[in-house]
Amino acid sequence: MKVDVISLFPRIFEGVFTESILQRAIDAGHLQVTIHDLRAYTTDKHHKADDYRFGGGPGMVLKAEPWFRVLKDIFDTSPRRPLVVFPTPQGEPFTQRTADALSRETHLIFLCGHYKGIEERVVERRVDRPYSLGDFVMTSGELASAAMLDAAVRLIPGVLGNLDSAMTDSFRDGLLDGPHYTRPEVFDNNSVPGVLLSGCHANIHLWRQAMARLITKRRRPDLIAKKQV
Repeated sequence: MKVDVISLFPRIFEGVFTESILQRAIDAGHLQVTIHDLRAYTTDKHHKADDYRFGGGPGMVLKAEPWFRVLKDIFDTSPRRPLVVFPTPQGEPFTQRTADALSRETHLIFLCGHYKGIEERVVERRVDRPYSLGDFVMTSGELASAAMLDAAVRLIPGVLGNLDSAMTDSFRDGLLDGPHYTRPEVFDNNSVPGVLLSGCHANIHLWRQAMARLITKRRRPDLIAKKQV
């Protein structure tokens, strides 16, 4: 997968792509990432990328011109038009299904907004998928982009050591994942549930299903309601 990220603060990504699974994905050739500094596509001597809003009111907006310039450069060097993703509170909810879909794309572009956001003409004419991480607002789109990328990239075949592990994650069957235990068997007078030590895989499977449903009912009853519709 090829990924272009356009950001007003590109250094935020320095640690994101140099650690853990994303770094291994790059090293193995599963992921190619290019970070574009939006200020490099401004034309004034101060490299100003934002301006006041028409109509007044507090907050600045990222200007349209730099976005169109950098996107043209990316489009012109790509054999097919990439899918443009815009993390925004105004987007549709980003879910596990969304991550699955993005993991199958060959070329993604992430637009990282800031201040009051990106000029609407950029959104209208260039954005394919506006997504929201949740009903809250962040200072900028860099961390949201990193989260969405991480969720998608880990599903690319070959990125995880065992893709089957991802197939049992939370939300795969509409439920949260259940609890997990490892050694030691007894810690601070608390023991691992006996069924996990029984060696009976059928019983272990049933126990894990029951615990997943119990945890989901306690923490996300909305998911239980969706499954019952």
